[in-house]
Amino acid sequence: MSDSLPLSRRAVLGYGAASAGAVAAASLLPPSVQAALAQPAKPGGLPAIKHVVYLVQENRSFDHYYGSLRGVRGFGDPNAVRQRSGRSVFAQPKPGTAGGEVLPFSVREAAKAGNKDIHYIGDLPHGWADGHKAWAEGWFDGWIGAKGAATMAYYDRTDLPFHYELADTFTICDAYHCSVMSSTSPNRNYHVSGTIGYEPNGKRATGNSAYAEDTHPGYTWGTYAERLEQAGKTWKVYQEWDNYQDNNLEFHAPFKQIARKALAGLGLKSLDSFYGKVSAAADPAPLFEALAAGVATLEPGERARFERALHRVRPGTLAAAFRADVEAGTLPQVSYLVPSAKDSEHPGASSPAASANITYQVLDALASNPDVWASTALFITYDENDGYFDHVPPPVPPAAFKDEWVDGQPIGLGIRVPMIVVSPWTVGGYVCSETFDHTSMVRFTEEWLGVAEPNISTWRRTVAGDLTSAFCFDRGRRQPAVTSPAPTPPATPRWRPVPPATQAQPVQEDGTRPARPLPYQPDASYTGGVLSVRNDGPSSAHLIVWPYAGEFTKPQHLDVLGSSTLDVPATDTYQLLVTGPNGFRREFTGAGAEQIEVRTAIRGLTRQLAITLVNRGPALRTFVVDGERRINVKPGREYELIQGTARSHGWYDMTITVAEEPGFARRLAGHLENGKESISG
Repeated sequence: MSDSLPLSRRAVLGYGAASAGAVAAASLLPPSVQAALAQPAKPGGLPAIKHVVYLVQENRSFDHYYGSLRGVRGFGDPNAVRQRSGRSVFAQPKPGTAGGEVLPFSVREAAKAGNKDIHYIGDLPHGWADGHKAWAEGWFDGWIGAKGAATMAYYDRTDLPFHYELADTFTICDAYHCSVMSSTSPNRNYHVSGTIGYEPNGKRATGNSAYAEDTHPGYTWGTYAERLEQAGKTWKVYQEWDNYQDNNLEFHAPFKQIARKALAGLGLKSLDSFYGKVSAAADPAPLFEALAAGVATLEPGERARFERALHRVRPGTLAAAFRADVEAGTLPQVSYLVPSAKDSEHPGASSPAASANITYQVLDALASNPDVWASTALFITYDENDGYFDHVPPPVPPAAFKDEWVDGQPIGLGIRVPMIVVSPWTVGGYVCSETFDHTSMVRFTEEWLGVAEPNISTWRRTVAGDLTSAFCFDRGRRQPAVTSPAPTPPATPRWRPVPPATQAQPVQEDGTRPARPLPYQPDASYTGGVLSVRNDGPSSAHLIVWPYAGEFTKPQHLDVLGSSTLDVPATDTYQLLVTGPNGFRREFTGAGAEQIEVRTAIRGLTRQLAITLVNRGPALRTFVVDGERRINVKPGREYELIQGTARSHGWYDMTITVAEEPGFARRLAGHLENGKESISG
């Protein structure tokens, strides 16, 4: 949500920081879930799924929550990029200071210093303009100026035991991005319709204009819920009187018109206004009677849509309504859960503890019915990152995809946010590192139910997967050991963390985790001003070229399937970094018209990296591998070096220099895929 949002949007039902403490203390997985996990998963692939549940919470970045989690791309990421200054991306420059910078710092330690509570930090700027300012044309070094120093605050396992337990029990996606470098509404539009769309005035819908529900005419492009309905599939939105304006279906014209028709007798134009009156009324019964009378005037199809998309239940009963459908056997094929403000996890209105409470109830509802649990996939993610830092620059589209740009700025992808996939087929504490965004949830449903969403752009389908790679349908996994949680603290006023006087890079937990196979096999070589890139995997791999010697004015983005080349403008010296999915990294440094070359070729099935050392010059050259092994290559000759990776589970990281060429270096790092499970790097 944007900081410019009126307070009435936040407090319309009186839910503020004080009420956020009314959450259950329990943070362990429900006993029903633990019992369900002891049972094997049903075989059969996607057809074994009968229900999909989407729980999209508010405003947390991946590093903010999971940067210290073991076995994911977090604070210990060996593939972290450098800023244009040469400093690590984790050391964000502080404007107005000479060399000042802010590193990620613990919310808990900041809370101790200020006598505050860790759960009730405030929200930060998180709109279109400041989002792109932090992105900084791809250099990713504008975070402090755009968001403030509090952007670097993070939690760890001690702070978020329930969240970490979910990650250790099921599957976490560490390359899942929100869809837009902006606020909640455009990101949720991607979730419910696959696109950002246009405002009625013809401009792209990059902000929260639709929150003015009484005056906004409504979006006119189709939603995925309508596609499901037309295909005869069942779906439903679960929401309370206070839905925090997070049900974006309400902003689309067909649903808006139904609401206005039902409210005509009250002289109201939106359900947001209606429930505002309910919250202020001493006796809301007459209001509900009038609403019921208005609903009775709807045509049968309109009434069905009202019940599916617009009906709201009393405060505190969302989970109970969801459980009732589970127990009655009426859970639809697709469920959209829209928590209230106090349960939303938004830094300005909720807390991690409150969100853990609603998530706990949803898990318990599913697992209390063994048949439903055995046939359900639950996706838990966040609509955007608020203003909180994440160190992984997102893929953005080439300029040729004009529908993915607005006023010279890319729409997305946005910043990484957490995604936990809960199901019998995602048990085991896995990490899935395929690139995803919010359209991936729509595409998962597409793949599962066969209902297409034409709004999703060509580029989004190229760069992001459909989430099926997070699942292992050939066997079930039992629950691993978990950590006991701490009790939920009472609520306190909101505050913004301040970095400590003495800073240090946070330490990520030791250890790895099992990793799902990925559809990428990227490679890259550089010689004579030409960068050659290749990807032999079945899905396009997004590569970013970082021009540290000024070869380009900003990072270049490439979507690679097969092979292609990029001409690099000549400079006295070159210093290129190429990064890609799952730790892929190539560093190229050198100068002048070199007569030496390092070529690579990937042999995925045998997990071997073939390295060819080439000497086109008139004199012998000595290639040095990792500072130890020396290989002499005669003039006009080449030498093939085979680097096996079977013992390292496909991971490799090596540096090659040339003794007679002090400026020449190649760093080769990444993971060789063979279609099988692996471990995280």
